Amino acid sequence: QVQLVESGGGLVQGGDSLRLSCAASGRTFSTYAMGWFRQAPGKEREFVAAIRWSSGGAYYADSVKGRFTISRDNAKNTVYLQMNGLKPEDTAVYYCAADSAWAPVSALTTPGHYNYWGQGTQVNVSS
Repeated sequence: QVQLVESGGGLVQGGDSLRLSCAASGRTFSTYAMGWFRQAPGKEREFVAAIRWSSGGAYYADSVKGRFTISRDNAKNTVYLQMNGLKPEDTAVYYCAADSAWAPVSALTTPGHYNYWGQGTQVNVSS
């Protein structure tokens, strides 16, 4: 089992920045990749970014490319999501996820691929 705890959400104005953190514990050695997803009220959970644990290869949704950066600290078993230039449409609950098997990029963008999820952290961006 892998436990994930997100932090760093909050209320900010458009154009501001936030950094989300996701601390992993438990059987973290079994993790191949971690991802960030978000879900706004009335909408489906959508992919934001993912990172391969060993190589650091990163992937982004088009909507956040150039504004968000995903990174990881292997020693701390922590993944970060640096969010710059926030927009009101970025408002959502942000979830961290971890998998337990290698998968192609197409799978990393799919919520169903991930075995473990955090409880989510709320991000609100005002206009």
